[in-house]
Amino acid sequence: MLIEPDVSKAQQIRPSVSAVILNERYGVLLQRRSDNGQWGLPGGSVEIGESVTDAIRREVEEETGLLVEVVKLVGVYSDPKLQVVRYPDGRVVHFINTCFECRIVSGQLRTCPETLELAYFEPAALPQLLVPLHRIRITDALRRQALAAIR
Repeated sequence: MLIEPDVSKAQQIRPSVSAVILNERYGVLLQRRSDNGQWGLPGGSVEIGESVTDAIRREVEEETGLLVEVVKLVGVYSDPKLQVVRYPDGRVVHFINTCFECRIVSGQLRTCPETLELAYFEPAALPQLLVPLHRIRITDALRRQALAAIR
């Protein structure tokens, strides 16, 4: 998934969610995606009839095996310069993302067809192949601001 600089190429707009899940040493849980091999935050699209909090709980469980609860809103991300992406198959989507900090309630890490690998990364040592727009969300989460970011 790459940022598409020509916003006019977007074929659809989609609501999405992402989760920043930290371990006790503030390592960030990332998944290596099967669709492009890049690392990123767990998350995905909001389905019709679903709230954003229900969507993040569902997506995290599907992609990681973990049951989580929402701790706080990290931010809302809609800037077309960062949120219009091109998939390897040529689809271009403008995502409006709601990012949450989440806490693990239960479960065991496990992969699924969407997830090749799961690992915790120290913020100073994030992988090179990180989805670019996720780096901003991680930075915002680690700032620990009282107010959510709006970007």
